[in-house]
Amino acid sequence: MRCIALAAALMAASIGSQTWAQNTITLDEALERAGVGTGAEDAASVNPRVYGPLAEEEAARAAITQARLRPNPELSFEAENVAGTGAFSGLQSSEYTLGFAQQIELGGKRRARIGSAEASARIAGVRRDMSTAELALAVRERYIAAVAAGQRVELAREIVERNRELARIATVLVEVGREPPLRAMRAQASLAEAEAQLQAAEADEIASSQALTALWVPTEEPWRVASSFPDISPPVAPNDASDPLPLRLAGARTELAQAEIARERSLRVPDPSVMAGVRRFEGSNDQAFIVGVTIPLPFGNRNQGNIAAAEAQARAAQAQEAIVEADYRLEFERTLTLYRSAETRVETLSRASLPQAEEALRLVEIGYRNGRFPLIEVLAAAEARDAIRENLIQAEETRGVLAARLIWLTAE
Repeated sequence: MRCIALAAALMAASIGSQTWAQNTITLDEALERAGVGTGAEDAASVNPRVYGPLAEEEAARAAITQARLRPNPELSFEAENVAGTGAFSGLQSSEYTLGFAQQIELGGKRRARIGSAEASARIAGVRRDMSTAELALAVRERYIAAVAAGQRVELAREIVERNRELARIATVLVEVGREPPLRAMRAQASLAEAEAQLQAAEADEIASSQALTALWVPTEEPWRVASSFPDISPPVAPNDASDPLPLRLAGARTELAQAEIARERSLRVPDPSVMAGVRRFEGSNDQAFIVGVTIPLPFGNRNQGNIAAAEAQARAAQAQEAIVEADYRLEFERTLTLYRSAETRVETLSRASLPQAEEALRLVEIGYRNGRFPLIEVLAAAEARDAIRENLIQAEETRGVLAARLIWLTAE
């Protein structure tokens, strides 16, 4: 099964390579296509990752409108002394009552209900903002991963070309008797391994591009990212965001818990219903007005259980808010430290380690062509240079991902 999957991926890579090269997308364009960049309103309207949370916020806003409504009046009709026996047979002694009743909300129920709905809407709004920020984070992370995959393909191609040249030279040296046949066999084996790694890197590049494209509405066009890592400038202090999204969400949940306390407390006050109507006496053809009031008696049930539960939920929300704030500060400082470390590593590898390794490889290759160094020395120098280039790609990828996460941590 793994062989079949690898063959399919390699086939997809070979088929799509010609079309793929014609379409290059930048990070800003990827953000716009996902609906989270500047001027991305049209893309946002068709991306379910964007309009889904927006619809949830609209539903929460509609709940506020519903919470503002008061109880509907009730219309009642009663017929008494109908179709009985004796004096009450037929309709001659019947009585008809038409009444109108209205429940009166006391204890601030409507105000508390609206406050709870508004608190829920604020949570929905923060969740929408968090979904947008998380989508932007995913776009940046997958874009960076795609760039890293493309650079690994370039590295793999260079390794193949170098190993092909080394294999040619080894064959010539074997033919003239300056190298044993084992050297040529080893060179051919290294070439075959490099070609296999190139195929795997190309398949990974295709998969990385598909993962990026999956973040917006899929199209038939394959996309290639830029050949270099995007320049992402992250914030370097948590106070760059006055109200970051994780803290906003925790605060909104605490506000909702407090609003629920007020709502549950309002429910302990009974709501009376007043009624007025008219009664007609069919036997005497007389009419009379009637009035009434109904008041629930809160002898045992004063909603005390729900009030206690809401108060406990509020305490839990306050505790969770404190935990979220502490974890947020820790996560920001940790991410910032790792980002600075990755930045230092990129500088060291790109300015010191890689130039030295490339110069060493160049000198060894010259000596190998002139028969002064054996093949094993060239392979060792090449492996050292390739390892440094791979470490540089990994360091740049890590730096970009951490920068994207810092942006997400300070999003408002």
